[in-house]
Amino acid sequence: MKVIISPSKLDGCVEAPPSKSCMHRALICAAAADRPTKIVCNSFSKDIEATINCLSALGAGFEYDDNSVTVYPVCLDDDMHECELHCNESGSTLRFMLPFAAALGKNCVFTGAERLGERPLLPLCDALTSHGVNVKWEKTFLPCKTEGKLHGGVFEIPGDISSQFITGLLLALGVAGGGEIKTTTPLKSGPYIDITVDMLRTFGIEARKTDTGYIIPGGQKYISPEELIIEGDYSNGAFWLVAGAIGSENYITCSSLKEESFQGDSKIVEILKSMGADISRNKDSITVRKSQLKGVCIDCSDIPDIVPILCVAATQAEGKTVFKNIERLRAKESDRVQTTADMLQGLGGKVSFDENTMIVEKSTLTGGEVTSANDHRIAMSAAIASLLCSSDVIIDSAEAVEKSYPDFYEKFTMLGGKYK
Repeated sequence: MKVIISPSKLDGCVEAPPSKSCMHRALICAAAADRPTKIVCNSFSKDIEATINCLSALGAGFEYDDNSVTVYPVCLDDDMHECELHCNESGSTLRFMLPFAAALGKNCVFTGAERLGERPLLPLCDALTSHGVNVKWEKTFLPCKTEGKLHGGVFEIPGDISSQFITGLLLALGVAGGGEIKTTTPLKSGPYIDITVDMLRTFGIEARKTDTGYIIPGGQKYISPEELIIEGDYSNGAFWLVAGAIGSENYITCSSLKEESFQGDSKIVEILKSMGADISRNKDSITVRKSQLKGVCIDCSDIPDIVPILCVAATQAEGKTVFKNIERLRAKESDRVQTTADMLQGLGGKVSFDENTMIVEKSTLTGGEVTSANDHRIAMSAAIASLLCSSDVIIDSAEAVEKSYPDFYEKFTMLGGKYK
């Protein structure tokens, strides 16, 4: 699908969608709990639907209301034949469900779409294999087949490839009777592990941080909190915060962004402030006004998801903005280093990069046709970049936003954007 966005300015108030990171974890914990859990969440992206479908295949039940879903747990003692878990394009779903399904003792075939089978998975497969699970694949990681039941013990796994490996093991060890995770390399994207530990705590599972990783003591069980409200998503709220700084007539207020949040992408507020953005907060609402920005140096180690939209902001910052430690962006839905540069250059931006650094210079954006490369964050970044352009922006594969923010264009229009 192509979307044509005409020059416009945005203003007003918008609610951040529910946190995708929190929702994945909440669904899995609820599926392992002692009784049903009502999860308050007013929208479901394709990634979240992938996790729900996988849990459903494992035997969990789901009952939907206007703004919530009630999760009925998997029967942990239920023997079942081999089932297929289709993870669509969701890296979180695949890396969380592999160890979780193995902890349940379910034999599964995992499938997926687009680039999912090419994304790093081997360290997690090795960790499962060393603890009682047989994992088989052919040319790429998908489809892959798992047999056997995961047992506890000490798991050694690198911390600098994907924090999702560690989250998946933590979620699984709550079912498998406990164990220890030791990271063999420095941990990257640590805030995502913090989200996991907090969600485990909400469901009665203690995960202790150690000097080398994490321990989940044995003898614990998932206990439902009965009802859980999912906080707003900073990674998707970031698009509106940047729009307020560079593409608003007056201001944009984004609500439902929890002030004390474990989300690493909450750093967007600190980064925009360092660039000179006019930002104010009223409890869980953040207001950003049109601002004069300046170039800064940004460490991207823990915030790979908000780099594309920060690069859009950087085109309006005096001087140069340097993004360092960008190597992990290359193994996302697209090679986000290349696709971010292609998108901005296609609109008139000045971008250069090497293996680990990207530099964005202040630029006059003109418009043009770009592709999302089937990456939701590239599509949404291009839409926000259109606010700076003198002519139309055409986005190919614009439907990629459905992966994390299905009503993005609806919210864009609500704030004054023009698209068809």
